[in-house]
Amino acid sequence: MRAPMLSREHEQELARHWREEKDQVALHELIRCHIRLAISAATRFRYYGLPMGDLIQEGNIGLMQAAARFDPDRGVRFSTYATWWVRAAMQNYILRNWSIVRTGTTRAQKSLFFSFRRLRAKIENRGFGEMDEEGRRQIANLLGTSVRDVEIMDSYLSSRDQSLHAAIGERGEDEMQDFVKDSRPSPEQVVLKVLDGETRSRWLAEAIKELAPRERTIISKRHLHDQGATLAELGRELGLSKERVRQIEYKAIGKLRVSMAKHVTDPSDIFCQD
Repeated sequence: MRAPMLSREHEQELARHWREEKDQVALHELIRCHIRLAISAATRFRYYGLPMGDLIQEGNIGLMQAAARFDPDRGVRFSTYATWWVRAAMQNYILRNWSIVRTGTTRAQKSLFFSFRRLRAKIENRGFGEMDEEGRRQIANLLGTSVRDVEIMDSYLSSRDQSLHAAIGERGEDEMQDFVKDSRPSPEQVVLKVLDGETRSRWLAEAIKELAPRERTIISKRHLHDQGATLAELGRELGLSKERVRQIEYKAIGKLRVSMAKHVTDPSDIFCQD
């Protein structure tokens, strides 16, 4: 903050040295004398709960991006040009780190995220109390977005991410994750399912071997392929009518059920007819 303010002439000279000669010393002086811009902008975003030091660092990145694109011949002061880059860098950082849930993917959503609190406070300070449907509609009209997006952002900004390891209760012996139900199968269930599947596949293969060749062909092509053959296709291949193929299939399934009944209570768990 103690760095001196640059005159227009010296600022343009530094920018030209960096642009034309890639003079690192000129770049460092140009950036150092404008770090106050990053600090000032960081104070505006301090209410989002992110470290000030990180915000200032992001602002410095914005300053360097501005220096890489600044054209001193346009007659614009670097501070004026760089302000947008500093704010954009900080806003992108906030959107990436405010929550693990991604938000602000569109321009309207970004505008809503950074303007919502100010507009809500403005509406509530007019004596309307808590923001209602009419207040959400006003904000939607002002920002050119939908009422539904405003409702989602209101809910989103009303709560922050919470760690599953956060202690709860008076003594803090329990964690939040202790009360979150895991709907996935346990490792034991996964292993048992794999072993059961292998065993049942072996039983089914043994039962199919007991079928007659024609029955085996129909069962295999009808039920053991990703895209089972139709009765008409099998009829043409075997020189039979559709009805005859269906009868053979029905008889073969019956044999499989009898064979599988030796191992399981309900053979339909292994093989079912569509």
